[in-house]
Amino acid sequence: MKRNFLKMLGLVTTLGLAGLAAATTGPAAPRTDAEIAANAAHEIRMYSRYTIWDNLNVQVVDGNLRLTGQVSQPFKKNDLQRIVQSVPGVTSVTNDLQVLPLSFNDDHLRIRIARAIYRDPALSRYAIQAVPPIHIIVNNGHVTLEGVVNNELEKNVASMRAASAGLSFGPVQNNLRVENPSKKKS
Repeated sequence: MKRNFLKMLGLVTTLGLAGLAAATTGPAAPRTDAEIAANAAHEIRMYSRYTIWDNLNVQVVDGNLRLTGQVSQPFKKNDLQRIVQSVPGVTSVTNDLQVLPLSFNDDHLRIRIARAIYRDPALSRYAIQAVPPIHIIVNNGHVTLEGVVNNELEKNVASMRAASAGLSFGPVQNNLRVENPSKKKS
């Protein structure tokens, strides 16, 4: 009787471990382009050297992933390509990232603009995020704001603060997207 009980206990334990192993295996690889793009975007955000000085866009068509945008350092272009190649479901990667020129003046302008934007009371709450949503792209003194803000007021304040930082060539191009646009009354 005792022997049968131990055999039965061993069988239950074995079945339990097999069930546990099946439950801990990850989900199947993404199948849709949207899932692949979401996974790639997540991996990019997790890249420790992705900063507010970089702007990346991911497009996926039939498993073919295309990277566009700008990076502030040459090594980031290759790093990001290697990262997205390992995303399940990616069959090929087209790397159209632009490497911004290395320039002391551009670096100085980036810092001045970031301070002007993130010190403003309307935008300071974004500064505490790991990668704040307003990205400052400076290319030979020309400034472009990319990313997402909550409302139209924040978009306008960011543009005004960037323009007031000085030292840029020409007007600030404001490509910020508004997450919650106000509804106009008819």
